[in-house]
Amino acid sequence: MRYLIYAIIFFSFFDLFTQLPIMSTFAESLGASTFVIGLAVGMYSFSNTFGNIISGFWTDRSGPFFVLITGLFSTFISLLLYQLISEPILLIIIRFVHGLVAGLIVPAAFTYLANITAKDNRGKGSAVSGAFVGIAAIAGPAFSGILASRISVPYVFTITSVFMLLLGVIALFTLRRITISKKNTDKQDNVNESENSSTGTVLAFFKNIGIIKAFTGAFFLMFSQGVIAYLLPLRVQELGFDSKVTGTLLSTFGIVAVLVFLLPTNRLFDKIAPVYTLAFGISLMGLSQILLSISVEIVYLYVALACYGIGFGFLFPSINSLLIDSTSKENRGKAYGYFYAFFSFGVVVGSSLLGGLPLSIQEGFVLTGVILLVFSLITLIGNRSKIKSRQLQI
Repeated sequence: MRYLIYAIIFFSFFDLFTQLPIMSTFAESLGASTFVIGLAVGMYSFSNTFGNIISGFWTDRSGPFFVLITGLFSTFISLLLYQLISEPILLIIIRFVHGLVAGLIVPAAFTYLANITAKDNRGKGSAVSGAFVGIAAIAGPAFSGILASRISVPYVFTITSVFMLLLGVIALFTLRRITISKKNTDKQDNVNESENSSTGTVLAFFKNIGIIKAFTGAFFLMFSQGVIAYLLPLRVQELGFDSKVTGTLLSTFGIVAVLVFLLPTNRLFDKIAPVYTLAFGISLMGLSQILLSISVEIVYLYVALACYGIGFGFLFPSINSLLIDSTSKENRGKAYGYFYAFFSFGVVVGSSLLGGLPLSIQEGFVLTGVILLVFSLITLIGNRSKIKSRQLQI
């Protein structure tokens, strides 16, 4: 079952990353204005946010099985709808539907994964799942970029839809037999998770310091990604390099992140408190953004993206571990729903904020780097204050 969930996570993010290099040009080919092109690109993340939240509430109420199956089959249908697009307004509508139903999959899949992973392996398990996200980030853009130039954009989505259909059918017959029931959790699980059972309400989620750090970590991770997606191509062009360099730079980041996930470094996530690996990862990403602002030679750009990949590799498992540690099986679906809503929201804010501010490319990188470094310091300061308060109580 675990490998099926990994496959679902991979193709969910594969679906997302295949869109990146082709959506704006596809919208332009339909005669869309600059505003509509931006709307078409951002609409997926906008509706995906709501899909994530719906998935979380639905998962906690009915279990992840039905949410996952509904998400896979409805995403299959939404991907086929791209064949019907002939004008920009239809593209906007289908992008909204696609993002909404695709948002159902990831929170339910990660809830399944978290619930079947032993607590002392949650860091390594999060790293392995992160590796599949990283591989999707490498393979998705290359896959869509090559195929779109040889066939067409709608057929790229059709091929992805076939994978969603196959996964849906396999999951329907496989996961049905081993659906995790909240009533079947053993007594030890109930004892271990009782301290987290109070985080069932929406308000309580935002009073739990571990959950807040996981949510904000997810937001700033994808905020940074949004900035990279927006500014890196412009920076490469500004320095006079070929546009293909952007692709190889992003591949460098993805490969390094996957290596951090899969090499023995993944054992660190079960030996070191996740708040410290979170702070290390986000600060390294911040320093990489600043390095991108001052680098003028291509070798330093690759160094910056390699460092960025290491930071990403430490951050992603850390925020997943924090979320698992701060929730119980009864409310984990809702938590993952909000978690991935923050993911989607971070991408939108990252790219749109930098696009709306009167900043140069270098200033945009520096501002992002400073924001990430400040967040890492706040995370550590907050953790030290918590430790001191516990010592005083003792």
